[in-house]
Amino acid sequence: MAIKADICVFAHDEAAGIAAMVAGLRLQDLSGIDARIVILANGCTDDTAALARAAAAGSVVDVVELAEGGKSRSWNRFVHGIARPDAEVLVFADADIRLPAPDCLSRLIRGLVARPALWALNSQPVKDIVAVPQQLSLTDRLIAAAGGGLDDWKTAICGQLYAMPAARARRFHLPVGLPVEDGFLRAMVLTDALTGPEDFSRIDGLEGLAHIYESERSIGRLIRHQERIVIGSAINAAAFAALRDLPPEDRAEELATAARDDGWLPSVIAARLPAAPGGYVPLHFLTKRLMRAFTRPLQARRLAVALPGFAFDLIVYLRAQYRMAKGAGAGFW
Repeated sequence: MAIKADICVFAHDEAAGIAAMVAGLRLQDLSGIDARIVILANGCTDDTAALARAAAAGSVVDVVELAEGGKSRSWNRFVHGIARPDAEVLVFADADIRLPAPDCLSRLIRGLVARPALWALNSQPVKDIVAVPQQLSLTDRLIAAAGGGLDDWKTAICGQLYAMPAARARRFHLPVGLPVEDGFLRAMVLTDALTGPEDFSRIDGLEGLAHIYESERSIGRLIRHQERIVIGSAINAAAFAALRDLPPEDRAEELATAARDDGWLPSVIAARLPAAPGGYVPLHFLTKRLMRAFTRPLQARRLAVALPGFAFDLIVYLRAQYRMAKGAGAGFW
């Protein structure tokens, strides 16, 4: 029997690239899979939806428009309303990635089904400046080596492209306004909504499967990207603390409330941040790169990488503190 899989592509103001993404989706070989592909145009202020419909004409790709934006809100709408109730697998993708082979989605879906103990299976993210042979500037080489290097794509949830068993995805709701929804979802998956210890066997990456994403091409844009990650991670930590204050049996219902209430996350931020000793952002976001460097035998080459990395982290950390003090929080992107 064919695997029933619903594939959601999150698109917010992606007019510049949505036609290329739809063209790539139309080239995917989904033989033997009962697939539904949905472009979820959420909160768009451009003509993303119209361009997607034009590119998708005559194909199995549908376009659904949501007036309100935000990836966590859109995730909830897809999982709990738009996806088919009898779908077995849900795939989540960003609209600005590239699928380099026609079997990317098929391999991800079949790879998940082949391992029923998994709660999430990732594709490996590869920067375009690394994937495509080209002459790189010094700035490009620095960017290629920076950002995201601290996380293992097999143990995180890569929000750009991953799959979940539908029944397990439906166990969760995400608070509206999360700046880093995949980090929040990772914690929910590992702990079953903070009701048990972390189980790292629930998440993995599929060897040999990769997608390509556009790298930041300036230091300024990279700093802003990392600011969002740091701010989002600090907000996630505050939300986890608020949920852990509740009895375990009440946490899932509280998350369902947070998914409906735009005011839930701002109230958590106001109540819990800043907090000693780090302020708005916990200190480990500043020190984790250095700590990793010094937990291994110290080498001059490793130190030469770690010290500039720390300088970059310090800039991001201070800017994130300033932004949050000025009110950046829920919905920051």
